[in-house]
Amino acid sequence: MEEQEIEKEQTWELRLYIAGKTPKAVTALNNLKRYCEEHLKGKYMIEVIDLLEKPQLAEGDQIFAVPTLVRKVPVPMRKIIGDLSNEEKVLVGLNIRPLT
Repeated sequence: MEEQEIEKEQTWELRLYIAGKTPKAVTALNNLKRYCEEHLKGKYMIEVIDLLEKPQLAEGDQIFAVPTLVRKVPVPMRKIIGDLSNEEKVLVGLNIRPLT
């Protein structure tokens, strides 16, 4: 129980890797923002990394496809590839518990 309380208090650090402002990238970002506002309001930070501008950053998180969402914090790191349109898959993949 204590571990869950600590997790709820920390800021989630999320990185969304894209390659240009493609429709898929825009959809992924909009979906991510919506899920975060619904489930992590005030407790998240989204960093968008455009690999067309900074391709060297793909190596650090081992990005092989875009868009890819990476959860840096809380650990362990998790990745989800795609436009994030399946909310249940995203929430389960990120291990986000609905706010109660």
